[in-house]
Amino acid sequence: MPSADIPLLAIFDHDGVLVDTLAYHQHAWQMLGERTGLPITAEFIHETFGMTNPSIFHRLLGDSVDPAELQRFSDMKEVCYRDVARGNIVLMDGVRELLDGLTREGVLLAIGSSGVLPNLELTVESCGLWGRFAAIASLEDIRHGKPDPQVFLVAASKAGVSPAHAVVFEDAPVGIQAAKAAGMRAVGVTTSHPAAPLWEAGADEVVETLAGYDVPRLIAGLRASR
Repeated sequence: MPSADIPLLAIFDHDGVLVDTLAYHQHAWQMLGERTGLPITAEFIHETFGMTNPSIFHRLLGDSVDPAELQRFSDMKEVCYRDVARGNIVLMDGVRELLDGLTREGVLLAIGSSGVLPNLELTVESCGLWGRFAAIASLEDIRHGKPDPQVFLVAASKAGVSPAHAVVFEDAPVGIQAAKAAGMRAVGVTTSHPAAPLWEAGADEVVETLAGYDVPRLIAGLRASR
């Protein structure tokens, strides 16, 4: 059991946890399809939401796609996203209060996302969160996407906190699997997926919303379970 002076870390996935960006990403993927002729459907967008861009494009174009072409498409899509999202990004219900509550209790904060860094920085800037996060781990930091735990391990390493003392807030089953593979506590949020697949993925807890989240209970659980 860690003592009270051992730092704890709360890692937040970006899309679907910190901010509701699904509609902006859907619009961006649709724009990309219209501009390039790629066969991108609404079903494909939903099925691949939360995956890394390389994984998405490999699924769309096959494993033999030229890396330079993949990067070009990926860059185009993210420019579309930022054009759509800029000026419209707000934190999801309860997130700011949760961030404030964790900070008051001395818990460090981090973002762990398969999104590109400029997208995450756009959210940080738009929501007035500069300086709030001890670490940000993004697509640029990893070679393996979720359910591989790499992004969360990178976030913990950047923050200087042991994975055993970290909790992850995630909305996708692959994210829950990644958190558990990293040796972290996992809180599922049913913003993008129903509760059942989050539990099946190994979540320690599943909530409908982060509004009113019980920070003292989380901290007590983290300290008692390690």
